[in-house]
Amino acid sequence: MPEVFILIPGRTSRQGTSLNEGKSTATYLEEINTLQISPEDMERLGLSDGDQMRMWNDVGEVVVPCITAKKDELPPGMLFISYGDKSSRLMGGETHGTGMPDSKGMDVFLDRA
Repeated sequence: MPEVFILIPGRTSRQGTSLNEGKSTATYLEEINTLQISPEDMERLGLSDGDQMRMWNDVGEVVVPCITAKKDELPPGMLFISYGDKSSRLMGGETHGTGMPDSKGMDVFLDRA
């Protein structure tokens, strides 16, 4: 049964340093295509690092591997993924006149792929 989570896409230092080497490098692609889940949610859902997860909302759907977030960096009920192709597929086009679509605090459903 899918659960509702709050997705917070953002930039990471690893994403920034690997970007200097190029967007096609394994490190950069791994960073933008991996979902971080709180240790508590990983345990509660019986997940292991590398499990494929389906994440979707009314805008789009992606399948990504998950990893356990560092302790105290992500509270239960919230998910993190670095900005990139996968996170963009879940963002709508509405900018509310700002020129930037909503990209934080998106409600998403999560289930095993």
